[in-house]
Amino acid sequence: MQVNDLLEANVRIRDLKKDRVNFVLENVDLSFANSLRRVMMADIPTVAIDMVEFETNTTALPDEFIAHRLGMIPLVSANCDEAIRYSRDCTCLESCQNCSIELVLNVACNENRTMEINSNHLDVVARGGYGWREEVDDGEEIARRSENFGHPVGKSDPSAPPILICKIRKGQELRVRCIAKKGIAKEHAKWSPCSAVSFEYDPHNRLRHTTYWHETDIKKEWPLSANAEEEEPQRDDELFDYNAQPQKFYLEVETDGSLGPQEVVMKGLTELQTKLANLVLGLKSDPNELDALGGDGGAHLPPANGTATAQAAPRAASAAAAGWGQGQEAASGPGWGGTAGTPGVGDRSGSNSGWGTSPPAGGGTAWGGSSASAGPGASPSAGGWGANATSSAWGAAGSGWGTGSPARNTGWSSPTSQQQTQSGWNV
Repeated sequence: MQVNDLLEANVRIRDLKKDRVNFVLENVDLSFANSLRRVMMADIPTVAIDMVEFETNTTALPDEFIAHRLGMIPLVSANCDEAIRYSRDCTCLESCQNCSIELVLNVACNENRTMEINSNHLDVVARGGYGWREEVDDGEEIARRSENFGHPVGKSDPSAPPILICKIRKGQELRVRCIAKKGIAKEHAKWSPCSAVSFEYDPHNRLRHTTYWHETDIKKEWPLSANAEEEEPQRDDELFDYNAQPQKFYLEVETDGSLGPQEVVMKGLTELQTKLANLVLGLKSDPNELDALGGDGGAHLPPANGTATAQAAPRAASAAAAGWGQGQEAASGPGWGGTAGTPGVGDRSGSNSGWGTSPPAGGGTAWGGSSASAGPGASPSAGGWGANATSSAWGAAGSGWGTGSPARNTGWSSPTSQQQTQSGWNV
């Protein structure tokens, strides 16, 4: 049962009906077959009732119970990818004909009998009719919808029995307005196009993936499935192969009628291919480049708040980086929109100003602080939060938090050398 890597994948359809398909998938890995099964159940978009507004409900069932039953009614969703938008991608405020479908149900019992309310009582409101929140231009999705798009499955088919919602007696009434939207089963099971997806491999249990509990005879207590006819029976003296892998997978996809079985399988393969392509693209990207780009592959992000970018230049030991997306000028970078002054001759280019302050030449202040002017060869002194030039952050004399320090000012980190000045939050 070893899978040959040189063989191409093969699909053989054994049975095809209106709402189900039975096929055999060969020469693929077990993980691929199981991924296809999961994608068909949970990642294919359909249309389902997402919001219910009750105007009148005098039935025996509460509003929440009826709303849940309405949401589980399958709606025709052929060509759902192109016929309707996701509500999160639409420009409307709440709902419009481009991203929503409106259905109404208005039933009252006036006779002395038990009346059934079913899916055939749901009617789709024409575009621009009663209930639309706003008037928007028709998008290209409107032209791609079929005639019965959004209608309950089986409403136009007399041979298909309707879905029961509730029962009412004389004098009872149910009047609701429903909004159907596009979604996938990962958000809610009502958007799943499949009612069941069977999945089997190795019907003779050659791989020992199944442990049978039995009393006397395994063959009598565990009869083989119909798929066992596709493979040769196991001999009693056959040796167990530890390296064997499954080669044939027997799948049967049963839909709820919202999509056809062919569309479910083809869209499942397309969705799986898209997921694998995104994974390959992510693995090929340079991790260092992703970190620099913030992981989104877009433009370079500005430095983080409080970080500094050092650049070597003549007469400049370091340069301050602008905070929160502000541009960095040569040898000087103000934070949060501040404007740095021009350094004096022989001065280190390390002036920082925060929140629109403008320090004189050779000095830098943070958040409205003032500094004294520095002459040739003088090193700047920075104060924080309105501190003077000779004081440190928060107004303490010569240091941060009131502790003594040399003439250089320190913030929340000590300078690495006598020629380095730091103030603020590790700038």
